[in-house]
Amino acid sequence: MTDEGGAPPADDATPATTAPTQRDASPRAFPSLSGPTADWPVRAADAVDRVVDTIRDRAVRPVLVGARAVVFGLLLAVVAVVLIVVGSVGFIRLLDVYLWPGKVWASYFVLGFIFVAVGAFFWTKRSGRPAADA
Repeated sequence: MTDEGGAPPADDATPATTAPTQRDASPRAFPSLSGPTADWPVRAADAVDRVVDTIRDRAVRPVLVGARAVVFGLLLAVVAVVLIVVGSVGFIRLLDVYLWPGKVWASYFVLGFIFVAVGAFFWTKRSGRPAADA
C-alpha cells in the first residue's frame, strides 16, 4: 500500500534508525574502591609532605636563620665601622677648622677623650666571672 504520492505509508512505531544513546556517565557507573584502600594515594602524598616539612623545619630552617644572622651581623658591623671612621674624621675636621684652627693635636685629644670615656663606660657594664678567693 502506498499513499497518494506513491510513498510507502508512515509507520507510527519507532523509527528504523535511532541515534546512539550515551552511556550513563554518573559516578556510580564507574567502579570505585571502597574501604581502607580508597584514599591511599592521598594519604601517601600527605605522609611525604609531612616528612618533607619536618625535615625542612628541623634541618634547613635553623641553617637559614643562622646564615641570615651572620650576614646581617657582618653587614651591620661594616656599616658601624664606616660610620665611626667617617664620623671621627668629620669631628676632627670640624674641631680643627672651627674650634682650634691649626692645632690638630687638640682635636685628637678631645676625640681620644671621648673614645676613652665611652670605653670606660662599657668596661663598667661588662659581666665577667667573679673573682676567685685566694
